Amino acid sequence: MAGITRRKKKAVSRQTRKTPVRQTTTGNLGVKAPFPVNFSPMLATLVDKPFDAENWIFEVKWDGYRAIAHCYGDEVSLISRNNKSFNEKFYPITAALKQLNLNAVLDGEIIISNKEGISSFGDLQNWRSEADGELLYYVFDLLWLDGYLLFDVPLLQRREILKEILPQHSAIQLSQTFNAPGTTFYEVAKNMNLEGIIAKKADSVYLPDVRTRDWLKIKIAQRQEVVIGGFTRNEGTSKLFSSLLVGVFENNTLRYTGKIGTGFSDKAQREMMEQFKPLIQKSCPFDVEPDYNKPSRFRPNPPKATATWLKPELVCEVSFAEITSDGVMRHPSFEGMRIDKKAKDVRADKAKPVKKLVEESILHKEKIITRRAPGERKTLLNPAEKQQERNIDGHTLKFSNLDKIYWPKEKITKRDMLNYYYQVAPVILPYLKDRPQSLNRYPNGIEGESFYQKNVLGKVPSWIQTFPYTSEGIKKSFLVPVREADVLYMASLGCIELNPWSSTVHTPDNPDWCVIDLDPDNNSFEQVIKTAQVTHEVLDSAGIANYCKTSGSTGIHIYMPLGAKYLYEESREFGRLIATIVHEQLPRFTSIERATADRKGKIYIDFLQNRPQATLASAYSLRPKPGATVSMPLHWEEVKKGLKMKDFTIRNAVARIKEQGDIFKPVLGKGINMKKAITSLQKLFR
Repeated sequence: MAGITRRKKKAVSRQTRKTPVRQTTTGNLGVKAPFPVNFSPMLATLVDKPFDAENWIFEVKWDGYRAIAHCYGDEVSLISRNNKSFNEKFYPITAALKQLNLNAVLDGEIIISNKEGISSFGDLQNWRSEADGELLYYVFDLLWLDGYLLFDVPLLQRREILKEILPQHSAIQLSQTFNAPGTTFYEVAKNMNLEGIIAKKADSVYLPDVRTRDWLKIKIAQRQEVVIGGFTRNEGTSKLFSSLLVGVFENNTLRYTGKIGTGFSDKAQREMMEQFKPLIQKSCPFDVEPDYNKPSRFRPNPPKATATWLKPELVCEVSFAEITSDGVMRHPSFEGMRIDKKAKDVRADKAKPVKKLVEESILHKEKIITRRAPGERKTLLNPAEKQQERNIDGHTLKFSNLDKIYWPKEKITKRDMLNYYYQVAPVILPYLKDRPQSLNRYPNGIEGESFYQKNVLGKVPSWIQTFPYTSEGIKKSFLVPVREADVLYMASLGCIELNPWSSTVHTPDNPDWCVIDLDPDNNSFEQVIKTAQVTHEVLDSAGIANYCKTSGSTGIHIYMPLGAKYLYEESREFGRLIATIVHEQLPRFTSIERATADRKGKIYIDFLQNRPQATLASAYSLRPKPGATVSMPLHWEEVKKGLKMKDFTIRNAVARIKEQGDIFKPVLGKGINMKKAITSLQKLFR
């Protein structure tokens, strides 16, 4: 913990402060404990709609940075969610907390507020000094006070204590809660153009590093009409266009507001291109030509795009997370064309001043700040205890040996692995749900002995579902995950990687996908990339939907959705046809021979994974390999020279998923027409 020395932390735990401790009426609440350090805050779970219920209170979703304040008199550490110091960046808040002279740990949000009470995350990002605006720290929870840990104290009681001990200060404010019905509070927030509200169970305890169901967040989608000023097309794409370049009119000039790259169906793209053709022009219609090839955090070398400019006459509607300080939409998504709007009438929607509206509402003068897009799920297990229990989906799971090192070189523990699977459980579960598993267990990490376990009959809790099979006349059972608790249970057994069937228990003979597994021998990874690119070209040319991911080891996996419409034998033979065609294109360094000796060191284009009970590491699965790599879905534009397996690890996978979303989801979709696909392939390549 920055700013507080080891000696002074011990002093805090012994209650030997020289500064006076504020007297409170905490009674016997809390337990004696040293100053808590190195933990991340409790987070809320996203739900789809507001609700009315007893024993729940509601708060505003603040538009700023979550921050834990460790206060020891005039020594203060202001810590971000990812354990970075905010002391220098937001020095006015640090200085204000020092003035409070508290012996406490606070949870709250740093925001920037103008005179109308309006704020945005973009303003806060651009804040450099007090000349850029007024910083406020809204405190909504108290975690530790005067030697007592309050994690297990109910929320309302923690807040009552907080009200007692928090002195008046212009920069440090108590974040209000409201007892209004949730649906009413939501409608007020909606009318004020907010992004959402927070609901908290009044008796909830504080669980560090956990995205809890006792705290919920309800989003309010923001929408805007925009004028289409052009479209881009990425190099190597098979799509008619890759994104729309849009804007709004301001003083009779078109101002750029963002690039929309999601939300289009193939049919919509074809219809839109017909509308675009008569409007194509050579000059850019925006007042300033946009940087449509601007890199992002996870795509530092984005695919090269070319722009086609249009007369600014077409209007569409877009949803987005928020508008940044420079007027650009964050996370925009296409919602549809608007034929009832004239382009010249499209202006930016201006948020109404909050201060005046709130004084007339149930919020009683509380300032409401537009909230940025929600963050990612944090961790399940705290960093201190070696053995922990957690209630997940109504089942108690016991996690042991949490300090055991699973990746020695990287010092990554079993705890880290379990926290990863908790974080990605919502996105990985669709690829595991209802699918029998081959458990590949590494109880002592990647350098210890490992073993496969298929039969779990009588060896797992009764609440875990199984799927029967018979081997050598003996009845056995596969484990079948159906919920997040099952995923965490498998991981607790030392299953570093998760290996599902291609079919579910509902249609066990019909796989949901056909897969081509590119398995190199002594080949360079550049050759693997080239083979994947050729496979993609073959499939695209025949109109066959295809999606790829890293194996997390040395290869690349290419999936085609089947929608459980075909038998494994049909999937295998379809895969054989594709593998044969790709091999004919690259005979120098690829092979379709099953026997390793017959491959002669070449890349094996493996289509035999398309057989009953065969498994591959799931999308988003960790792999028991150095670096703690992840089997990560990719955009095809990313499959190019320079791609490395270690680009995607336990360290950065969650952040990538947060930014990109689940780009592998179409694999679970309707599925291709195999007969038409085979006919197309035969016409093109035979």
